[in-house]
Amino acid sequence: MREEGKISIFLLDDHEILRRGLHDLLSGEPDMVVVGEAGTVAGALAGIPAAHPEVALLDLRLPDGSGVEVCREIRAHHPDIKCVMLTSFADDAALIDAIMAGAYGYVLKDVGSGELLRAVRDVAAGRSLLDPAATARLLERMRTDAEAGAGAGAGELGDDRSADLTAQERRILLLIGEGLTNRAIGERLHLAEKTIKNYVSGLLAKLGMERRSQAAAYVARLQAQGAQERKTQPQKH
Repeated sequence: MREEGKISIFLLDDHEILRRGLHDLLSGEPDMVVVGEAGTVAGALAGIPAAHPEVALLDLRLPDGSGVEVCREIRAHHPDIKCVMLTSFADDAALIDAIMAGAYGYVLKDVGSGELLRAVRDVAAGRSLLDPAATARLLERMRTDAEAGAGAGAGELGDDRSADLTAQERRILLLIGEGLTNRAIGERLHLAEKTIKNYVSGLLAKLGMERRSQAAAYVARLQAQGAQERKTQPQKH
């Protein structure tokens, strides 16, 4: 239950012992209250809107998806809820996903209790946890990757059929070309397997195909054509 004057927090982590420890730590603060918990993406997507906390602490990796997926969904429908990712390791890919999903940043699980409490208070006050220099560097990388992806969609990976694919669909198509399963693609992109299945169905429909094997062959053919074209282009000296 929400208490007046206290920061309301929702916890999402599939490890019960860790979740209980976080609950005890946060509830022990006079200005904080835990208003809900979940151990799965499904539980979070049902519980967070109902509890409507100020801050949601979201585990990155979950049995049925990821905290990034939860963050994206919650921020789309409840932009006033501030999401913070909890992760066991720091890497640029996780931070990029967090930024793209609308998170205020992420906190490592091995962080000290004082730093975690400070992070929750900062986010509740509307302050981002993202370091400006690191964010600028990552946004530049995202811009470069986006330009490369656009080129792959319209050029290297492109005949007329692929022109209508979104950037995410092109990314998934390329991973299909690498032979990855829906589950493996989901792990790579921090999305639920069901979400990837829906993306695959959509991109196959746009390409006029019925099976993913056709999509894989399509990618291989276009990549081979692109490689051949690069070989025949005059070299710059």
